[in-house]
Amino acid sequence: MPLTTPFHPRIQALNEAGLWKHWAGYLIPPQYQYSLTAEYYAIRNSVSLLDTSPLFKYRISGPDAERFLRRVLARDIAGCPPGRAQYTCWCDEEGFVLQDGVVLQVREGVYWLTAAEPTLRYFRVVARQIGAEVEIEDVSKSYGILALQGPRAHEVIRQLTDAATCLRYFGATDAEIEGHPVIITRTGYTGDLGYELWIESGDACSVWDALMEAGSGHNITPIGTTALKMARVEAGLLLMGTDFHSARFAWVDAQRETPSELGWSWMFKGISQDDRPFIGRSAIELEIQERASRWTTVGLAVDWHDYERVYTEAGVVPPRHEIYSESTMSVYRRSGVDWDYAGYVSSFTSSSLLRTPLAIAKLPLDLAGPGSEVDLEVNVIRRPQNVLAQVKQMPFFNPARKSADMGEEKSA
Repeated sequence: MPLTTPFHPRIQALNEAGLWKHWAGYLIPPQYQYSLTAEYYAIRNSVSLLDTSPLFKYRISGPDAERFLRRVLARDIAGCPPGRAQYTCWCDEEGFVLQDGVVLQVREGVYWLTAAEPTLRYFRVVARQIGAEVEIEDVSKSYGILALQGPRAHEVIRQLTDAATCLRYFGATDAEIEGHPVIITRTGYTGDLGYELWIESGDACSVWDALMEAGSGHNITPIGTTALKMARVEAGLLLMGTDFHSARFAWVDAQRETPSELGWSWMFKGISQDDRPFIGRSAIELEIQERASRWTTVGLAVDWHDYERVYTEAGVVPPRHEIYSESTMSVYRRSGVDWDYAGYVSSFTSSSLLRTPLAIAKLPLDLAGPGSEVDLEVNVIRRPQNVLAQVKQMPFFNPARKSADMGEEKSA
């Protein structure tokens, strides 16, 4: 039987479309309403509420917690002091990515970490190998997580607690909502202003109700995973299982990717001053020094006029609303020779906000510069057609409110 999250009594009652999908063994609605557009614009115009409880959750503590995390995580946890969160990844010895996740240190020496796939055994094996005195607990079923995202997110949460107002982007804090202890982080997967709340499972529905009541004047809208994924492409955020796969489950190196190949070189800006022997360091350093990446991950903006042309010539209306795809689409060089394969698209959406189709793609380094032009293959009535696309720097959508000081908003 599939599992249900701590918020299931609420989401089941609100799931008008009656659609369900499995996420890590849990039942989650891909959408609540028949209109994906309404859910998407709740993220961008008002405020949305999303249940992300199926993420695996770990509590890491003990005298050697920091030493363990500095060894296992590719990004230096020393840059994540108490009261901060950090996006990171962990790799195998060859420098290929195993997983990505968010780690937070709310209190001194106590870390919380999310992951898309189970990783408890791997973490404990590494801890034993280095002789670390550290406790790693799987708290996945003990906590639910809600993502409150959108331009009105702060106006909603400040009705329930003052703790969120002083949080900077990627800040983390303990708080209480309606007497229930929660952890609040200034994070999210939408590329917009937002917060994520860790809530003890027994308190889950009470906190959900408090947020829905506080958001009633701001058109708060529960959203499913499809609207979230449309927003995350605009934000240039990668999805494991779609834009990359865990090296743990790969058969050959072509299925594995390094942090640099995923566009995460920024994680290693200070590597020359960092002497940590983190897992995969030698391979990652060598790749960076020799510029040996096989490809990199970039954004593509499709030329709307060319996109419209291929559909119009076939006598059909070009799809422009509620489009999201995780299927592979080939990318070709614009060399005058048709079908000169260059790479592929892993995620595709048509952004009604930005008024253009957008994609996340893998391209060789010589084509990865912003402004480079390529051909993207789209299927029009089951026939492949090439349309012009241009490499763009991600994120495509990056509003100032995402990282703005909410204390200034309150004082204003």
